[in-house]
Amino acid sequence: MSPFWEKFFYTLTFIFQGSSFLSPYAYGVMHRLHHAYADTEEDPHSPSFSSSLFDMMWKTKNYYNNILHREDQIPAKFKKDVPHWQFMERLGDYWIIRIGWGVLYTLFYIKFATAWWMFLLLPIHFLMGPVHGVIINWYAHKYGYTNFKVNDTAKNLLPFDFLMMGESYHNNHHKLGGRANFGVKWHEFDPTYPFILFLNATGIIKLKRNNDLNYMPS
Repeated sequence: MSPFWEKFFYTLTFIFQGSSFLSPYAYGVMHRLHHAYADTEEDPHSPSFSSSLFDMMWKTKNYYNNILHREDQIPAKFKKDVPHWQFMERLGDYWIIRIGWGVLYTLFYIKFATAWWMFLLLPIHFLMGPVHGVIINWYAHKYGYTNFKVNDTAKNLLPFDFLMMGESYHNNHHKLGGRANFGVKWHEFDPTYPFILFLNATGIIKLKRNNDLNYMPS
């Protein structure tokens, strides 16, 4: 992805994640660490080393903040070529900005909500990033099925992933980490993959050749 498109998608990330903005840089470094050290003490988010999902997410938050504020001791190889835009990283992390997004969400509900119970959805909007993290990093390492034998607890949470846009095929992803299409079996449709193909066809991104593209489990 070119520097222009990196900044373009950084901006979209800020807009669409809003109050739960996650730094693409810090998230990228943590994701690499998760794959390198899955379900070990060096994993930034593992149910195997946490007493509860809240304990895991608190550890994840501390890990994230250390990376974001350059207070970590993580080897340089995990940071190589990870996109970084310091201005947007800082802007998205300011508490006044996060609270501002929350105020906008609340005003939207006040204007358009047609029943009281709809306001119960607001906490999910405020914390969409952490909610997403809990679903994948906790539940997809505890529940589901496996297509592949891997050296960790990653599982495919849903046989048809209508909830996480393909990302709940976590066992597939841990086995085939460089594969753009997370779905493998006939019923595993990754809704994000067509968008990736479109971005590749238009030259916005460039997919690397992947030998695992047509790999099917026995």
